[in-house]
Amino acid sequence: MKRVHKKEKEQFEKLFKQEDIDHFEDRFNILEVFLQTEQHVTVTELVQLLNENGYELNPDFVRDTLKLMCRFGFAQKMSFNNGQVRYEHRHLGQHHDHMVCTKCKNIFEFENEALENLQIQIAADYNFHMLRHKMEIYGICSKCLKNREQLMTLVNAKQGERFEIKDFIGGATARMRLLSMGLRIGDKIEVVTNLDRGQLVVATDYNRYALGRGLAKKILVELIRS
Repeated sequence: MKRVHKKEKEQFEKLFKQEDIDHFEDRFNILEVFLQTEQHVTVTELVQLLNENGYELNPDFVRDTLKLMCRFGFAQKMSFNNGQVRYEHRHLGQHHDHMVCTKCKNIFEFENEALENLQIQIAADYNFHMLRHKMEIYGICSKCLKNREQLMTLVNAKQGERFEIKDFIGGATARMRLLSMGLRIGDKIEVVTNLDRGQLVVATDYNRYALGRGLAKKILVELIRS
């Protein structure tokens, strides 16, 4: 990787000087610090890393430099699950995809040649000229899954997870209301939406149920591990 980064720095210097872009030394320092991290960084995070390395640069200047780095293909802008804009390295001839933990928000890169070949084959099968592609897999990483409680209330569930209903808590009124809706202890349910506000939507046997957050707190569920 050091060899790749050395080449990137040489190309950066050649292009930025060729285009007569101002404040070259400051912009080159930004590139060096950016290449030192293997994380997907926001502008704020990169400014902090620059400060830690002794460079005090205006956030707008850092943002402008990242924009230029994207323009010339040294970086690329990402926005996972409609979250903050982040920047990552873009090395020529290399491609990777991402897994995003919805709990700790960590982003994991992976490469899979068989998957790449399959996507090329699928595009060819449809006579589709593929220019670029990306894959983002959302879930829970092994560390967070290990620390996850086996039993929890439904309100704490994540979108896409599957559970078995183990009990109704909160008294007879809540129990009767849930039973009248069609939910039963032992049902296997999938969380369709849970946006941390408003209603949750769950599904079982091709039926959808909209639940208020208060009612969802009264459903005790157990995670079904895939």
